Amino acid sequence: MRYVVLLLCLIFLIAPATRAPKIKTTEDLVQAMQKKYVKSWYKTATFVQKTTEVETDGTKKVSIWYEALSVPGSLRIDFTPVKDGNGILFTNNQIYVFKDGKTETNRPYVHPLMILGFDIYRLPPADALEKLKGLKFDLSILREDTWQGRPVYVVGAKQGDLHSAQFWIDKMNLYFVRMIRPAGKDGAQTQETQFNKYVRLGGGWMAPEVIFMVDGKTVTTEEYSDRRGDVPLDSKLFDPQYWTTVHWKE
Repeated sequence: MRYVVLLLCLIFLIAPATRAPKIKTTEDLVQAMQKKYVKSWYKTATFVQKTTEVETDGTKKVSIWYEALSVPGSLRIDFTPVKDGNGILFTNNQIYVFKDGKTETNRPYVHPLMILGFDIYRLPPADALEKLKGLKFDLSILREDTWQGRPVYVVGAKQGDLHSAQFWIDKMNLYFVRMIRPAGKDGAQTQETQFNKYVRLGGGWMAPEVIFMVDGKTVTTEEYSDRRGDVPLDSKLFDPQYWTTVHWKE
Protein backbone atom coordinates (compact mmCIF):
# COMPACT_ATOMS: atom_id res chain seq x y z
CA MET A 1 0.00 0.00 0.00
CA ARG A 2 2.85 2.36 0.83
CA TYR A 3 4.30 1.92 -2.65
CA VAL A 4 0.94 2.64 -4.25
CA VAL A 5 0.69 5.91 -2.35
CA LEU A 6 4.22 6.89 -3.37
CA LEU A 7 3.45 6.09 -7.01
CA LEU A 8 0.30 8.21 -6.93
CA CYS A 9 2.25 11.13 -5.42
CA LEU A 10 4.87 10.83 -8.14
CA ILE A 11 2.23 10.86 -10.85
CA PHE A 12 0.63 13.91 -9.27
CA LEU A 13 3.94 15.79 -9.30
CA ILE A 14 4.83 14.88 -12.86
CA ALA A 15 1.41 15.42 -14.42
CA PRO A 16 1.42 19.27 -14.45
CA ALA A 17 4.75 19.33 -16.25
CA THR A 18 3.64 16.82 -18.86
CA ARG A 19 0.42 18.75 -19.48
CA ALA A 20 2.27 22.04 -20.01
CA PRO A 21 2.20 22.83 -23.74
CA LYS A 22 5.54 23.07 -25.48
CA ILE A 23 6.31 26.56 -26.74
CA LYS A 24 7.58 26.15 -30.29
CA THR A 25 6.47 29.38 -31.99
CA THR A 26 6.03 33.05 -31.16
CA GLU A 27 2.28 32.48 -31.34
CA ASP A 28 2.64 29.78 -28.67
CA LEU A 29 4.66 32.18 -26.53
CA VAL A 30 2.11 35.00 -26.71
CA GLN A 31 -0.70 32.59 -25.93
CA ALA A 32 1.21 31.22 -22.93
CA MET A 33 1.86 34.76 -21.63
CA GLN A 34 -1.80 35.62 -21.91
CA LYS A 35 -3.01 32.37 -20.42
CA LYS A 36 -0.81 32.92 -17.38
CA TYR A 37 -1.92 36.47 -16.63
CA VAL A 38 -5.04 37.41 -18.59
CA LYS A 39 -7.25 37.10 -15.47
CA SER A 40 -4.83 38.68 -13.02
CA TRP A 41 -2.67 41.32 -14.74
CA TYR A 42 -3.52 44.82 -13.51
CA LYS A 43 -5.65 47.05 -15.72
CA THR A 44 -4.28 50.31 -14.33
CA ALA A 45 -1.14 51.38 -12.53
CA THR A 46 0.59 54.51 -11.28
CA PHE A 47 4.16 55.13 -10.23
CA VAL A 48 6.74 57.85 -9.67
CA GLN A 49 9.73 57.71 -11.97
CA LYS A 50 13.21 59.03 -11.30
CA THR A 51 14.78 59.58 -14.71
CA THR A 52 18.55 59.92 -15.05
CA GLU A 53 19.88 61.04 -18.43
CA VAL A 54 23.61 60.56 -19.05
CA GLU A 55 25.22 63.13 -21.34
CA THR A 56 28.12 62.34 -23.66
CA ASP A 57 30.55 64.02 -21.25
CA GLY A 58 29.33 61.80 -18.40
CA THR A 59 27.30 64.42 -16.58
CA LYS A 60 23.85 63.36 -15.38
CA LYS A 61 20.51 65.13 -15.43
CA VAL A 62 17.91 63.85 -12.95
CA SER A 63 14.18 64.58 -13.17
CA ILE A 64 10.98 63.22 -11.64
CA TRP A 65 8.03 62.08 -13.74
CA TYR A 66 4.55 60.98 -12.66
CA GLU A 67 3.17 58.13 -14.76
CA ALA A 68 -0.23 56.49 -15.14
CA LEU A 69 -1.07 53.37 -17.16
CA SER A 70 -4.32 52.07 -18.55
CA VAL A 71 -3.77 48.61 -20.03
CA PRO A 72 -3.98 48.10 -22.92
CA GLY A 73 -3.06 51.16 -24.87
CA SER A 74 -2.52 54.25 -22.73
CA LEU A 75 0.41 55.78 -20.84
CA ARG A 76 0.49 59.29 -19.43
CA ILE A 77 3.72 60.98 -18.31
CA ASP A 78 3.59 64.27 -16.40
CA PHE A 79 6.91 66.06 -16.00
CA THR A 80 7.43 67.95 -12.77
CA PRO A 81 6.39 70.51 -11.81
CA VAL A 82 2.99 69.25 -13.01
CA LYS A 83 1.53 72.76 -12.98
CA ASP A 84 3.71 73.68 -15.98
CA GLY A 85 1.68 71.33 -18.19
CA ASN A 86 4.61 69.53 -19.81
CA GLY A 87 4.59 65.82 -20.62
CA ILE A 88 3.78 63.02 -23.04
CA LEU A 89 0.65 60.98 -23.69
CA PHE A 90 0.56 57.68 -25.55
CA THR A 91 -2.98 56.60 -26.41
CA ASN A 92 -4.91 55.09 -29.33
CA ASN A 93 -1.64 54.39 -31.17
CA GLN A 94 -0.75 58.08 -31.07
CA ILE A 95 1.85 60.14 -29.24
CA TYR A 96 1.07 63.62 -27.95
CA VAL A 97 3.83 65.89 -26.67
CA PHE A 98 2.63 68.72 -24.45
CA LYS A 99 4.43 71.97 -23.69
CA ASP A 100 2.96 74.64 -21.42
CA GLY A 101 -0.32 72.74 -21.38
CA LYS A 102 -0.73 72.68 -25.17
CA THR A 103 -0.12 69.98 -27.77
CA GLU A 104 3.27 70.68 -29.34
CA THR A 105 3.33 67.59 -31.61
CA ASN A 106 1.05 64.68 -32.38
CA ARG A 107 1.69 61.68 -34.64
CA PRO A 108 0.95 57.95 -34.99
CA TYR A 109 3.10 55.81 -32.70
CA VAL A 110 3.01 52.29 -31.30
CA HIS A 111 5.09 52.14 -28.12
CA PRO A 112 7.09 48.87 -28.17
CA LEU A 113 7.69 48.83 -24.42
CA MET A 114 3.99 49.31 -23.73
CA ILE A 115 3.18 46.36 -25.97
CA LEU A 116 5.87 44.05 -24.57
CA GLY A 117 5.77 45.04 -20.93
CA PHE A 118 2.04 45.51 -20.36
CA ASP A 119 -0.43 45.45 -23.24
CA ILE A 120 0.49 41.96 -24.44
CA TYR A 121 -1.41 40.46 -21.48
CA ARG A 122 -4.69 42.18 -22.28
CA LEU A 123 -4.74 42.50 -26.06
CA PRO A 124 -6.48 39.88 -28.21
CA PRO A 125 -3.70 37.49 -29.34
CA ALA A 126 -4.14 38.39 -33.01
CA ASP A 127 -3.83 42.11 -32.21
CA ALA A 128 -0.71 41.56 -30.10
CA LEU A 129 0.97 39.57 -32.87
CA GLU A 130 -0.01 42.15 -35.48
CA LYS A 131 1.51 44.97 -33.43
CA LEU A 132 4.73 42.98 -32.90
CA LYS A 133 4.97 42.40 -36.66
CA GLY A 134 4.43 46.11 -37.23
CA LEU A 135 7.38 46.81 -34.92
CA LYS A 136 9.60 44.81 -37.31
CA PHE A 137 10.21 41.80 -35.10
CA ASP A 138 10.70 38.62 -37.15
CA LEU A 139 8.14 36.41 -35.43
CA SER A 140 9.28 33.35 -37.38
CA ILE A 141 12.43 33.19 -35.22
CA LEU A 142 12.05 31.79 -31.70
CA ARG A 143 14.91 30.33 -29.70
CA GLU A 144 16.02 29.83 -26.12
CA ASP A 145 18.91 31.55 -24.36
CA THR A 146 20.04 32.74 -20.94
CA TRP A 147 19.82 36.29 -19.58
CA GLN A 148 21.15 37.41 -16.20
CA GLY A 149 21.43 33.77 -15.17
CA ARG A 150 17.83 32.89 -16.09
CA PRO A 151 16.44 30.96 -19.09
CA VAL A 152 14.62 33.11 -21.64
CA TYR A 153 12.84 32.95 -24.96
CA VAL A 154 14.24 35.19 -27.71
CA VAL A 155 12.05 36.33 -30.60
CA GLY A 156 13.43 37.94 -33.74
CA ALA A 157 17.13 37.06 -33.92
CA LYS A 158 19.32 33.99 -34.19
CA GLN A 159 22.07 33.03 -31.76
CA GLY A 160 24.91 35.59 -31.81
CA ASP A 161 22.85 38.35 -33.43
CA LEU A 162 22.70 41.26 -31.00
CA HIS A 163 21.65 43.94 -33.46
CA SER A 164 18.48 42.85 -35.25
CA ALA A 165 15.10 43.73 -33.75
CA GLN A 166 14.39 41.20 -30.99
CA PHE A 167 12.73 40.83 -27.61
CA TRP A 168 13.54 38.52 -24.69
CA ILE A 169 10.97 36.94 -22.36
CA ASP A 170 11.75 35.31 -19.02
CA LYS A 171 10.94 31.61 -19.43
CA MET A 172 9.60 30.96 -15.94
CA ASN A 173 7.56 34.09 -15.23
CA LEU A 174 6.79 35.00 -18.85
CA TYR A 175 7.55 38.70 -18.55
CA PHE A 176 9.58 40.94 -20.85
CA VAL A 177 13.23 41.56 -19.88
CA ARG A 178 15.16 42.84 -22.90
CA MET A 179 14.71 44.49 -26.30
CA ILE A 180 17.36 45.15 -28.93
CA ARG A 181 16.78 47.16 -32.12
CA PRO A 182 18.81 48.98 -34.77
CA ALA A 183 18.94 52.73 -34.12
CA GLY A 184 20.18 55.92 -35.71
CA LYS A 185 19.38 57.35 -39.12
CA ASP A 186 21.03 54.49 -40.99
CA GLY A 187 20.30 51.79 -38.42
CA ALA A 188 24.01 51.27 -37.73
CA GLN A 189 23.67 51.83 -33.99
CA THR A 190 22.28 49.27 -31.57
CA GLN A 191 19.69 50.31 -29.01
CA GLU A 192 19.05 48.08 -26.00
CA THR A 193 16.38 48.34 -23.32
CA GLN A 194 16.38 46.26 -20.14
CA PHE A 195 13.53 45.71 -17.66
CA ASN A 196 15.27 44.68 -14.42
CA LYS A 197 14.61 43.74 -10.78
CA TYR A 198 11.00 42.68 -11.27
CA VAL A 199 8.66 42.81 -8.27
CA ARG A 200 5.07 41.72 -7.88
CA LEU A 201 2.34 44.26 -8.55
CA GLY A 202 -1.15 42.97 -7.92
CA GLY A 203 -1.64 39.87 -10.04
CA GLY A 204 1.17 40.86 -12.39
CA TRP A 205 4.68 42.27 -12.28
CA MET A 206 6.57 45.53 -12.77
CA ALA A 207 10.26 46.17 -13.34
CA PRO A 208 11.30 49.06 -11.07
CA GLU A 209 14.55 49.54 -13.00
CA VAL A 210 14.68 50.25 -16.72
CA ILE A 211 17.94 50.84 -18.56
CA PHE A 212 18.36 52.32 -22.04
CA MET A 213 21.65 51.79 -23.87
CA VAL A 214 23.09 52.76 -27.25
CA ASP A 215 26.06 50.77 -28.55
CA GLY A 216 26.66 49.34 -25.09
CA LYS A 217 26.65 52.68 -23.24
CA THR A 218 23.92 53.63 -20.79
CA VAL A 219 22.13 56.79 -21.87
CA THR A 220 19.08 56.78 -19.58
CA THR A 221 17.96 54.94 -16.46
CA GLU A 222 14.54 54.89 -14.86
CA GLU A 223 13.71 53.96 -11.26
CA TYR A 224 10.08 53.41 -10.28
CA SER A 225 8.75 54.04 -6.78
CA ASP A 226 5.31 54.35 -5.17
CA ARG A 227 4.09 51.59 -7.49
CA ARG A 228 0.36 50.88 -7.32
CA GLY A 229 -1.75 48.50 -9.37
CA ASP A 230 -5.47 48.47 -10.20
CA VAL A 231 -6.02 51.98 -8.90
CA PRO A 232 -9.17 53.92 -9.89
CA LEU A 233 -8.27 56.34 -12.68
CA ASP A 234 -10.40 58.88 -14.48
CA SER A 235 -10.57 57.98 -18.20
CA LYS A 236 -10.06 61.69 -18.95
CA LEU A 237 -6.44 61.27 -17.82
CA PHE A 238 -5.78 59.69 -21.21
CA ASP A 239 -7.81 62.14 -23.28
CA PRO A 240 -5.56 64.88 -24.72
CA GLN A 241 -8.29 67.54 -24.49
CA TYR A 242 -8.24 67.19 -20.68
CA TRP A 243 -4.46 67.28 -20.30
CA THR A 244 -4.38 70.34 -18.04
CA THR A 245 -7.59 69.72 -16.11
CA VAL A 246 -7.28 66.11 -14.89
CA HIS A 247 -4.29 64.75 -12.93
CA TRP A 248 -3.66 61.74 -10.70
CA LYS A 249 -0.77 63.44 -8.94
CA GLU A 250 -0.54 67.14 -8.18
